[in-house]
Amino acid sequence: MVIVFSFLFFLAVFAFIGLLSARKAQGNRSDYYVASNSVKPWLVGLSAVATNNSGYMFIGVIGYTYTVGLASIWLVVGWILGDFLASQFIHRHFREATARTEEVTYGGVLSQWYGTELNRLRRTAGLITVIFLGTYAAAQLNAGSKALYVLFDWPFYAGALIGAILVVGYCFAGGIRASIWTDAAQSFVMFGAMLTLLYATVTALGGPKEAWAEMGEIEGFLNWTPTDTLVPGVAGLAFFVLGWLFGGFSVAGQPHVMVRFMALDDPNHMTRARLYYYLWYTSFYFMATGVGMLSRVYLPESQNFDPELALPTIGLQLLPDMLVGLLLAGIFAATMSTADSLVLACSAAFTHDLLPQRLENMGEIKTATVVVTALALAIALSNNEDVFTLVILSWSFLASAFVPLLLIYIMGGKPTDQQALTILSMGVGVAIAWRWLEFHHALYEGMPGILAGLATYGVLRLFGKVDTLSKGESSTK
Repeated sequence: MVIVFSFLFFLAVFAFIGLLSARKAQGNRSDYYVASNSVKPWLVGLSAVATNNSGYMFIGVIGYTYTVGLASIWLVVGWILGDFLASQFIHRHFREATARTEEVTYGGVLSQWYGTELNRLRRTAGLITVIFLGTYAAAQLNAGSKALYVLFDWPFYAGALIGAILVVGYCFAGGIRASIWTDAAQSFVMFGAMLTLLYATVTALGGPKEAWAEMGEIEGFLNWTPTDTLVPGVAGLAFFVLGWLFGGFSVAGQPHVMVRFMALDDPNHMTRARLYYYLWYTSFYFMATGVGMLSRVYLPESQNFDPELALPTIGLQLLPDMLVGLLLAGIFAATMSTADSLVLACSAAFTHDLLPQRLENMGEIKTATVVVTALALAIALSNNEDVFTLVILSWSFLASAFVPLLLIYIMGGKPTDQQALTILSMGVGVAIAWRWLEFHHALYEGMPGILAGLATYGVLRLFGKVDTLSKGESSTK
């Protein structure tokens, strides 16, 4: 009873913070989707890293580390390094393009990078955003459901349904600003909860030395080299790290994360936003990896145990009831604010990229948000895929579609509408084929997808097939 009360209390606090954002709402599409480009750097940094991880980190990464062991540390190294490289090379350019185009959607910025409307690219980008971010949102609802199922034994649909209601509430209250505000609050809870759980688990196992010794008794658990790489040994490790470096670099292709940087108050504040982002991100990711490894010792592997339930299970066994409620509220609210960001990105793509005529009326925009949330809920209730798989699948396909074009634009390339679609299609097609052939077990599919898109542009240039657009030239010429 104490756990339930604590959970509901802290969840209500997070919801109240999101609802407070309504006081700053300006009732227009720019404020609803990008907070009128007025968000301070520290809020951008904390919100971006919280929405980047949330249910994926609490549920997905913990489960992956539980299964793989020490070798999962290379995922952390590759991912953060790739993310950092992307932020150095892309984020500021993207924020400047947002100001230049005055767009509120990721696809809108891409399609008007040089001031010319690439209509087919915009429609295709919108469709891809709706499909894959809708799947991603379903994964977040799944993550929240798993936590409630373990701790309260509530039906699996209960968590997803509660989450969907909260998502609609956040969106109606303040749009993206509500998500950013709750992200910031949750980031502190997420950090404190993971640190507390790390300490409690180490203490329960008798200390660091004893915990490490017990890990060593699990066959292959402390191997530095992953076992399912393309080639054995150091070369296989290099491929593994390189693959996940592309995974981190793929953050540039994620509309729900990049919209945070679109909302930044000034492009010149990007360095400060990144400072907050990486200090929090690096610390939290390494703590999550530690908890994942410790959970394998504290909760021995069994045939019926779902590794993605490791964190809430340990929390239930080791923490006081009040802290369990806080932990669960933090996990649940974090997954919901990420789902909120995903739903808003889908809604923006639907109302401003897919429809023949853009919707500007706030009633119509919010109705679209409800429809997108309902679709994500339906996917969550009908799909039993693990959270890690759903997130990585959506993440890699979005990256394969968008990152090559972003890099080409930043390097000065000006492909036409048809050429941009060819680049996008090749990137996604290769990523899908890579996963279909099950090569993704050895190398993250986003890497060949991104490289395929860039190679397609290179081939077009080599054979003189690239007809660059000049500003003001018609994309349908």
